[in-house]
Amino acid sequence: MISPPRIAPSILAADFARLGEEVAAIGDYVDMLHIDVMDGHFVPNISLGIPVIASLRRVTDLPFDCHLMMTNPDAYFEPLKAAGADIVTVHLEVFPDPIAVARQAREAGLRFGLVMNPPTPFEAVEPYVELCDMVLVMSVNPGFGGQKFIPHVLGKIEAVRKLVDSHGLAADVEIDGGIGPDNIGLAREAGADVFVAGSSIFRAEDPVAAIQAMRTTMSTQEQNAGASPRR
Repeated sequence: MISPPRIAPSILAADFARLGEEVAAIGDYVDMLHIDVMDGHFVPNISLGIPVIASLRRVTDLPFDCHLMMTNPDAYFEPLKAAGADIVTVHLEVFPDPIAVARQAREAGLRFGLVMNPPTPFEAVEPYVELCDMVLVMSVNPGFGGQKFIPHVLGKIEAVRKLVDSHGLAADVEIDGGIGPDNIGLAREAGADVFVAGSSIFRAEDPVAAIQAMRTTMSTQEQNAGASPRR
């Protein structure tokens, strides 16, 4: 059964010179923080690492959803846990058979999830959804913020939601990339329950108003449908 919607702002779009301040300003209006850790190898960008995560943990109690765009994320599970991470998601493109890495994450005290890039088919994750606390479907190609939403990935959201519900699993279904008020309703209708939004929040004139607009969009859509989707 789909959970109430949760919004996870991506700090990649925040002003890093004012990161603590920007996170504090939205902390009461969101459900978790999405933290992109990029290594410059798996994706052509470098973002942030353990010291930044540890510094953020000192200024917020929000859960940290750490998206590891790395070729060797398993080497950092214990430091991430010590820095304050709550869940790590790793790419199927790095671990086509993720059984061992899922076990390693849990041994480090972390929740675990898998990520699919836009070209990766649902069938690649299908055998492993039972391992997951979260399945993250990328709606842009990973590496940079501010990209345009790729609508065809909604079919994968629908497929993951159907599998999760039909097997009675507890995994969250997360979508990341180009999410804002104009498409969050479509992602919700497809079955997502966690929504990563970066530029549409942190680069908005009023980030809190942007968050509220996204929640209103989803609420209005569900009311118009007569019920929450797939409940």
